[in-house]
Amino acid sequence: MLRTINILPENLANKIAAGEVVQRPASAIKELVENSIDAGATTITVIVKEAGKKLLQVVDDGYGMSEEDAAVAFERHSTSKIASFEDLEKIRTLGFRGEALASIAAVSQVELLTRQSAVAVGTRVRIEGGLRIEITEEAAHPGTSVTVKNLFYNTPARQKFLKATNTEFKHIFDVIQRIALSHPRIETRFISDGETVLHLHPSTMEERVRDVFGEQLFKTVFSFEENAGMGTVGGFLGKPDFARKSRAEQYLFLNSRYIINRSLNHAVYQAYENLLEKTSFPFFILFLTLDTAKVDVNVHPSKMEVKFEDESSIYRMVLSAVRRALAAHDLIPTVGMRGEASAGKNVGLRFAASANAPQRRPSFWQELLKVDAKTGEVIPESPTPATQAMLQSDKLPVDGRDKASTHRSLIPDSSYRISEVPVWQIHDKYIIVPIENGLLIVDQHAAHERVIYERAVERFNRSDKKIQQLLFPHTIEMTPGDAALVRQLNPLLETLGFAVKLFGKTTVILDGVPGDIKPGCEGQILQDVLDLYKEDEQGVKVEPRERLAKSYSCKAAIKAGDRLNEPEIRSLLDQLFAAQLPYTCPHGRPVMVKLSLSELDKRFGRTS
Repeated sequence: MLRTINILPENLANKIAAGEVVQRPASAIKELVENSIDAGATTITVIVKEAGKKLLQVVDDGYGMSEEDAAVAFERHSTSKIASFEDLEKIRTLGFRGEALASIAAVSQVELLTRQSAVAVGTRVRIEGGLRIEITEEAAHPGTSVTVKNLFYNTPARQKFLKATNTEFKHIFDVIQRIALSHPRIETRFISDGETVLHLHPSTMEERVRDVFGEQLFKTVFSFEENAGMGTVGGFLGKPDFARKSRAEQYLFLNSRYIINRSLNHAVYQAYENLLEKTSFPFFILFLTLDTAKVDVNVHPSKMEVKFEDESSIYRMVLSAVRRALAAHDLIPTVGMRGEASAGKNVGLRFAASANAPQRRPSFWQELLKVDAKTGEVIPESPTPATQAMLQSDKLPVDGRDKASTHRSLIPDSSYRISEVPVWQIHDKYIIVPIENGLLIVDQHAAHERVIYERAVERFNRSDKKIQQLLFPHTIEMTPGDAALVRQLNPLLETLGFAVKLFGKTTVILDGVPGDIKPGCEGQILQDVLDLYKEDEQGVKVEPRERLAKSYSCKAAIKAGDRLNEPEIRSLLDQLFAAQLPYTCPHGRPVMVKLSLSELDKRFGRTS
């Protein structure tokens, strides 16, 4: 009989295994830095070129290796951290699987230089594509240096899936930041393309949080620690008044290992119940210390997923500890009365404009939505040729295709003038427009988001820089990660309309902003855009400029709760109907819903 099952050659098996351990340069750096920590390092330096695509290097002052250990360190399942099944049940080191070095070496060109302090001469090992090229004696400082060049050079299919340099840099920075937070006693240095991005000296936990996130954010958090019997829970919690707009800055560590666990993240969020506004998320750095025998970290090669012997008890422990910490700091929010706002008092709203009140001067949205300040009339904006054809068509674009419809288009035809029909805003959220065969209900936020998004995309396409200079520049203290992100995105931010200058590692000077931004919230909008950009990065993989346009349009657009007067409503609708794709917002939500007369008749039981 024909044999169809074959044993894979070792070099091919290693490349397959490498796909589980090393997905990108950040994965390799994580594994190498964890090895340095396990080796007792007090100083760790990470060096990268082109975000690790060309070169990445991790240098430490740890125990080092003997010549014999260095020779076998790149073999699969070679490790000094466990030797028996009992060891596997009580893992105390960050690494233990013995796969990292073999996996990295299988898909790159690696050079290891190591020396133990008690030995006069070090050992150099060179490996290419998993094959050992040479092993020699050489002078070296005590500790270990691992240099990785041309990652995925022999697996082109993997190499082409690497993202833009900015994206890969951000992943590397995240890894180093997590290591720095979980091991404050270790001096940590990060150098990218010859520039020192981070240099953190040994410190206390409080000092490390301040160094990593900056003084401004540090003032908005408080520390806590609680012994809960099963283990200890402690760390830093953000005050509700300073909640973030994304989950990007939430850190969970188990026995000094960064982990991902949605259940425990939910426990923290649940503890903040009724303290946060909708769509806001707390900043937290949480450290759990548990008996290693009650935790299984051998779930995935990345070692970031864990299983607990009794997860429900751990959930309750975290929930109770965070709730008690919040209560102990008397963090009770001030809540405004929504009923007052709906009565026309505008309590807590961002708008002073009212459809019934005379306006002595144009509101911000009048200026933004192109309403004539003197007459109150909408300044016409002609639809594009593509939209004009769409307005006169009975076909609606669905999922990028034209789909025949027995109904008229949601958009009124070209003879239909918004200025000639009544419009209403309800609940400061939706706009109602009567059309020939029913009603059109428009989500004002989604509509304005679509308008701003297409405007931003047009700026990118034309490289058209329209910056509104600020009379008084804003000084913004950011985390080193956010400041690095601003530095990477600066050309795109400038095209979008932001004028920023960076001073030091964490200070950003905001000199100018796009004209879409409401005065008084410029700095917060920039921070919110960065937060949403980082959150979107974890989802759909799109080009940085498209992600930035989406994030910016979401944060700069009118919100639910923003009151508009009649000219502003009409201008928003005119600009929406002139958009290339007015049916959905950039994130895919519907902008408008048509309620037909036939559906209304059906609901009221009418037959004619």
